[in-house]
Amino acid sequence: MNEDADNRITNPRISAANSFEDICERRLTRRGFVKAGVLAGATVGTLQLAGCSDDAPEKLAQEENTWRQNNPYKSRYDFIEIEHGTDEHHHVAPDHDAKVLIRWGDPLFKNSPEFDPANQTGEAQKLQFGYNNDYIGYLGLEPKSGQDARALLCINHEYPIPGLMFPNYPKSGYQNVTAEQVAITQASVGNTIVEVGLENGEWQVNTNSSYNRRIQCLDTEIEVTGPAAGHPRMRTSLDRSGRNVIGTMNNCAGGMTPWGTYLSCEENFNYHFSGELDEKHLEAKNHQRYNVPSAYFAWGEHDHRFDIAKEPNEANRFGWVVEIDPLNPKSKPKKRTALGRFKHEGGETIVAPDGRLVVYMGDDQQFEYLYKFVSRDKVDLENPRANKDVLDHGTLYVAKFYDEGYLEWLPLVHENGPLQTQFDSQAEVLIEVRRAADLLGATPMDRPEDVVPNDVNGKVYVMLTNNSKRTAANNANPRTENYFGHIIELTELDNDFASTKGYWDILVKCGNPAIASHAADWNPNTSENGWFASPDNAVVDPSGRLWVSSDQGGKAFMSGTSDGLWALETEGDLRGTGKMFFRAPKGAELCGPIFSDDGESLFVAVQHPGDDGKPGAVRVETAATQWPDFSDGMPPRPSIMAIRKQGGGAVG
Repeated sequence: MNEDADNRITNPRISAANSFEDICERRLTRRGFVKAGVLAGATVGTLQLAGCSDDAPEKLAQEENTWRQNNPYKSRYDFIEIEHGTDEHHHVAPDHDAKVLIRWGDPLFKNSPEFDPANQTGEAQKLQFGYNNDYIGYLGLEPKSGQDARALLCINHEYPIPGLMFPNYPKSGYQNVTAEQVAITQASVGNTIVEVGLENGEWQVNTNSSYNRRIQCLDTEIEVTGPAAGHPRMRTSLDRSGRNVIGTMNNCAGGMTPWGTYLSCEENFNYHFSGELDEKHLEAKNHQRYNVPSAYFAWGEHDHRFDIAKEPNEANRFGWVVEIDPLNPKSKPKKRTALGRFKHEGGETIVAPDGRLVVYMGDDQQFEYLYKFVSRDKVDLENPRANKDVLDHGTLYVAKFYDEGYLEWLPLVHENGPLQTQFDSQAEVLIEVRRAADLLGATPMDRPEDVVPNDVNGKVYVMLTNNSKRTAANNANPRTENYFGHIIELTELDNDFASTKGYWDILVKCGNPAIASHAADWNPNTSENGWFASPDNAVVDPSGRLWVSSDQGGKAFMSGTSDGLWALETEGDLRGTGKMFFRAPKGAELCGPIFSDDGESLFVAVQHPGDDGKPGAVRVETAATQWPDFSDGMPPRPSIMAIRKQGGGAVG
């Protein structure tokens, strides 16, 4: 979501005037780290992945290295680049086709009502595809007769935009919003599981599938698990157990586990809370650290769960990672509290050499932190059911960056130094992760969003979207007033994703390299269309290539181009070269790029088309585009698109 909609800095260690010199201490030397075993040339042959033989990653890495050595100046991306610009339509590389697969309001079930924007109801929305699609997870299934491929798509629906959802929405704020409109928006967020099949080169939705499912914030029950489950600060008047939450919301990026479940990450949950809490209340400082309440929506007016004066603990029940089993539509989703509570952007997973699961996560707000979770138990790739509690036990870490290019992961455990004196239990550490990270001296970053491990080259890529309020730079966040963002590449010690040490480098500094004030840094081979601004989501395709989508929010006018998807070289002489593949319609950001297992299909989420970047002012009647329908009476509709290469073969 547009950073301008939530731009109050809540990190007490930061002010508009202070310096970051105290954060980036120079107390570790290069000699010390090399002695400890950081080897830039370490191999990745020890990685183990679901569905792969033990030596498959090593073979992929060897093939990649051999190809790069033989082709130092040749791009691995083979498509016709498109141009920067902005208009009402989407654009894809001309040697590819992009087709709308499913739109907001489309039927998910045999009994789903057709979408009627003038006569929406909460009950109808529960049976229809949700709003503002973000992350997409792909879970391949055995094809049926006549199909070339079959899969479940696991899709996040982040937040509503009532002005773009309801014709003639009141302009006077949410005082005139109806209870039914609130119910519709609550039903429009959360998640969709939908079966799709590939027939004759085109993907189709199967509305007869028993897997199809909506999980939403109107009435879906979700179990709370892990260390914070049942804690008094998780209890409310409606749930005295502290173990049963109604709904999930602001589901931004996510991830898939090696055992086939889907991690959906709750981000800007503060938007939905309103009301006032006495500053002496026990939760007052906690809420302030998470910018609760922000009251962008009218939920608290009609659903008292979201009025902090009536339910001060309800906000503690959001901001978690939710694990969902897409293969069991009757299963109850679980909020896994061991992974901490913050504005989660992403939950990408990888198995460490010793068999434990690692989950990388960003906290998407200016001056917030980078995290990873390492499970206590090993992943059983032969028996998926054995992994049902893996995410309830493990260690959550927060990152500290050093100017010498080194990285340390600090354990957020109750026994660790100041945490033992400031918190009563591990449950409280996890409920107030931001404050715990403050106390340990983690490095505040420029809006950490998607964090993507690459199982081919062993690197981890961190998307840092932007930070317009930075006044003092450091090596890991090298620009003040960072409007355009940058990408950091991590290498964990000994290429062990579970390591507590590693090193980092900046892959690219985003923005237009032709404009000196942007202070951008790209490979000189990048064309005039290959640069981008505000990296948000990313994906590594089956051959190990990195793709990055952008979210400029209201600052798109500064770059003069719409958001989209770019290929980005990470190896060899072309490292840091971008190439533009897809451009979203005006007002939209591009989210959730994900590839099919064979790399021959790419799914992307076009979110909030028509949003002109003016919080609270956008309306159906004045939307920047009516994409994708362009028909009278139909609002712009967030949609999932399927992209295929003309003539077949791997995308890009």
